[in-house]
Amino acid sequence: MRLKDKVALVTGAGSGIGRAIAELFCEHGAFVYINDVNRDTAEQVASGLGDRARSAPADVSDSAAVKAMFESVASQHAGLDILVNNAGIAETTPARTQQLFTRAMVQMQQAMAGDPITTHLDATIEMTDEDWSRMLAIHLNGTFYCTREALRRMRPGGAIVNVSSVAALMGLAGAPHYSAAKGGIIGFTRAVAQDVASRGIRVNAICPGWIDTPMTQPVHANQMVSMMIKNRTPLRRFGEPREIATAALFLASDDASFVTGQWLSPNGGLFIG
Repeated sequence: MRLKDKVALVTGAGSGIGRAIAELFCEHGAFVYINDVNRDTAEQVASGLGDRARSAPADVSDSAAVKAMFESVASQHAGLDILVNNAGIAETTPARTQQLFTRAMVQMQQAMAGDPITTHLDATIEMTDEDWSRMLAIHLNGTFYCTREALRRMRPGGAIVNVSSVAALMGLAGAPHYSAAKGGIIGFTRAVAQDVASRGIRVNAICPGWIDTPMTQPVHANQMVSMMIKNRTPLRRFGEPREIATAALFLASDDASFVTGQWLSPNGGLFIG
């Protein structure tokens, strides 16, 4: 019971990595608030975890909504011990995702044939202001808004775990907005860790590789892209959400009592740095 009697809030806990983290935290004795932008989803997950969880729906990109969520949590618990900033999105539309996949496949065929690369991803050139802003709003602004509110209530000995990505470490072709947002989270993590160390609060980040979640289903749907990712990953597979949850458990627990301002990347060997 590594989190016995701790109070935690996990954003984006309606599915995937966030849900796995919430479930594992409950198993280790924490009381967990389940955040998701969809109220029904948050309530369904919380209900499935029994009396160790409660829903806390909110759009993390909305500062006022985040403030209201933390005020609601504060009305039920006097303090907070753990925050996991996990909420995020991938590419904005399925059509855009398919377009990028198609271009990437043509690029690979041209390279394998020894031909000049004449097909370009052009993700940056074609990106709209709205797509750029939405990606940063959810990932980076959301991490800031939740961290700010959490710190106003967090008890000494508390821990914040920010979910970044391997894309922040190596860049992800076709996703400059996602890579930038996740890279910003690492810089934010390092700065806040130094800012709040005097309060006895630790701040760290996780940079997952390719994980089998609802967000990566479009990748699985394209057999060629899925195979290419596995071939580039030394362990030759996608990770499981539970494998990221165990990293979050370590960083949130007293086992990591001398760890702050760091990033941990469970990525199957895709990036070794």
